[in-house]
Amino acid sequence: MPKFPSTEWFDAASELLNKSDAAKRLGTCDTEMGVQVGDDYFLVPFDAFEAKPSSRIDAATADDLDFTLVQTPEEWQAMLKDIQQNGHATHDFTINSLDLHTDTEFARGKDYTRRDLFYRFNQTLQEYFDMAAKFETTF
Repeated sequence: MPKFPSTEWFDAASELLNKSDAAKRLGTCDTEMGVQVGDDYFLVPFDAFEAKPSSRIDAATADDLDFTLVQTPEEWQAMLKDIQQNGHATHDFTINSLDLHTDTEFARGKDYTRRDLFYRFNQTLQEYFDMAAKFETTF
C-alpha cells in the first residue's frame, strides 16, 4: 500500500502499466515527465514501451524535464480518489481536463516543443495514472 507521493507509488504504477497491454496498444512513449506535489518533485521517465523507475528530484532538475505536472497535494488526492472510485479518471479528473480547465498550467515546461510531449503521449500518461485503480494508495 504505497503512500502518495513517493517513488514507491510511482514505481507501482509503472510496474502495472508495463504489465498491461496499454503500452503496446498505444505505441511508444519517450518522455521525461516530472510530477510536482507541493514541494516534492519526482521524475517518471518513459522509454519506448515502458515506464522506467522513478526518482525524487529537486525543482531545478524538474525545470530541465520535458514537462512537469503540477497540482497541490489536495488536488492530486482528489484526482487519485476519483480514479480509485471509478476504475479510471472521470471527466473532470483526466489529465487532459485538468490541463484545459485550470487557471494555472497543469503541464508546465520551459520549452513548448518538449512540453508538447504531454499532449502527444497523453493517453499513455492517462493509462499510467489510471493504474492507481489497481492498488491501494495512502496519503
